[in-house]
Amino acid sequence: MADFLSQYGILILALVGCGLFSGLAAGLFGIGGGAIIVPVLMILFESLGFSETASHVAIATSLATIILTSARSVMAHNKLGAVDWYVVKTWAPWIMLGAIVGQLVAGGLSSVALKAFFGAMAFLLAAQLFFGRPSWKLADELPKGVGRAGLGGGIGILSALMGIGGGTFGVSLMTVCGKAIHKAVATAAGFGIAIGLPSAFTAIYTGWGQEGLPPFSLGYVNLAAFGLISIFTVTMAPVGAKLAHSLDAALLKRLFGILLAFVAVKMLWDVIGG
Repeated sequence: MADFLSQYGILILALVGCGLFSGLAAGLFGIGGGAIIVPVLMILFESLGFSETASHVAIATSLATIILTSARSVMAHNKLGAVDWYVVKTWAPWIMLGAIVGQLVAGGLSSVALKAFFGAMAFLLAAQLFFGRPSWKLADELPKGVGRAGLGGGIGILSALMGIGGGTFGVSLMTVCGKAIHKAVATAAGFGIAIGLPSAFTAIYTGWGQEGLPPFSLGYVNLAAFGLISIFTVTMAPVGAKLAHSLDAALLKRLFGILLAFVAVKMLWDVIGG
């Protein structure tokens, strides 16, 4: 036991801290923990000497954690009757297909390219958090047919490449297409499962046998990070949500947008400087 702790103690403590912080942030800011988990895991695995696979493992592991957190979230929202299951059922197949494509693309990219992509998209997400308004509206209802397939696939691809759940893009899309914000948040929780499940299995496949993976990895999914982060994210998310009700929600989202912009700058600077 002493040898195990001396060898992996720092890794375990760092993963516990990541789970606590990402869970708190998910509840506090109303955004999926992937926006926190991915950059933290990238930094952690790079610092431990796994630079060549750090981005792949961070993104894939974050997607795996989304399965449990989204399932817990959608069940809670369903008890309140807030989930639009028609939207989930009709959009999920296209989102799942996009998620698989996104992870297959991710498997063929370098760790540096994935970091650059996350940094660039994080800027857009930060802008949406800072400047976005629930009152913005582009249509009265969600698109169907080709529009549904294209947008659903796009949500899956972008989410899988970034390691985030469906809330980030799904909520924004549904609110500008006439869905009430509480319905959008509840329904997007179902998108998270459609993204996380196929992405995680695809990441295990594409990462199988790769060299330079962190310990306890199954393909690109790190089982130690998945287990510890899932436990503490689920534990801390309700604490963050409770705290959020006593604070200014709009201000919190803008502050998180600023934080995410700094994360994006840091990642892009690492790419340019490297």
